[in-house]
Amino acid sequence: MNAWPYPKLIAHRGGGSLAPENTLAALRLGQSLGFRAAEFDVKLSRDGVAFLLHDSTLDRTTSGSGPAGERAWAELATLDAGSWLSDAFRGEPIARFDEAARLLRERGTMANVEIKPAPGMDLETGRAVASLAQSLWAGTTAPLLSSFSFEALMSAREAAPQLPRGFIVGEPTGADFERLRELEAVSLHCSRKAATPELLARAHAAGCRLLVWTVNDPPEAKRLLAWGADGIITDNLRQFAARFPDLL
Repeated sequence: MNAWPYPKLIAHRGGGSLAPENTLAALRLGQSLGFRAAEFDVKLSRDGVAFLLHDSTLDRTTSGSGPAGERAWAELATLDAGSWLSDAFRGEPIARFDEAARLLRERGTMANVEIKPAPGMDLETGRAVASLAQSLWAGTTAPLLSSFSFEALMSAREAAPQLPRGFIVGEPTGADFERLRELEAVSLHCSRKAATPELLARAHAAGCRLLVWTVNDPPEAKRLLAWGADGIITDNLRQFAARFPDLL
């Protein structure tokens, strides 16, 4: 397997359950607890601006509604992406990808960038996010690009072949290992329910690291790490930082 620069623990969507996901506030909170790596989701606006959001629609985590990919950035920038969680984050805006990259680089935080295309935008999003990531992280540890979308990752591979890629699959099958090879992926990311010693051994035999999501129970994390898991993505930031300070 290739060298692996990323820490064992990764903050899910920046701040886990403690801050509004995929915002600069979330990234800052993860950093404040000592996390040296953050996972977050990136998609494109209608006019091609890369920004942080998990869902295809705006309804759950912003003051907007409807498909996110159908809105221009000027409109997205006016939305509140914080008050859905609590009044303490009222007015927190949607974050642009370049803003997130700048914040992470300033504090030496590594990135797991999940390419999260709007419906039908896999190729365009993979290409755009990879090209931006290549520029935004020039001269420092490359971000790990990951996605559930094979098409988006193949497009990312064509745009920035030197950036590492991770394929996200809930419950990996033999066909997924074929896709890993096509992608020349460095990591496989699976659901905690699918993680087994056998899957870990198979991933390692294929030359891939195994990252497990979303693990919030410390004893479960300890068991996965004992099996040989290369990364744990968690929402339980405060407790994990206290229990596993050496793995941050």
